[in-house]
Amino acid sequence: MRLHPVAPLLIPHESLEDCTINDYHIPRKSRLLINVWAIGRDPSVWTEPDQFNPERFVGSNIDLRGHDFELIPFGSGRRSCPGMQLGLTVVRLVLAQLVHCFDWELPNDMLPTELDMTEEFGLTTPRAKHLLAIPTYRLHK
Repeated sequence: MRLHPVAPLLIPHESLEDCTINDYHIPRKSRLLINVWAIGRDPSVWTEPDQFNPERFVGSNIDLRGHDFELIPFGSGRRSCPGMQLGLTVVRLVLAQLVHCFDWELPNDMLPTELDMTEEFGLTTPRAKHLLAIPTYRLHK
């Protein structure tokens, strides 16, 4: 969700009044687009921002509900995603089942470093090339 967010930009917001944030003046009624793709890859916040390293979150107090602006995959405030809890639960359950029930390998003796992780930019950011992995059922052998 940090490295490859579903959508690169959050729903547009509008400022209610003139304000200044980090020396940037934002006039009243300005349209604000929050680039979560760039936030998730900011080298001033993340060490090795382009690397997949889930251990970086072990012992971390980052809150996914938008209180910590280093990571806001579900937006923040009134316009945050209403399906956040359901989404997190379903992803955790499905991923656990896939890892538990199957052994996974890449086709043609491909190495993980050979995967093409480039993205197509748009309303969403899918991979430019789909991942092809070979599952082998490993229960009840």
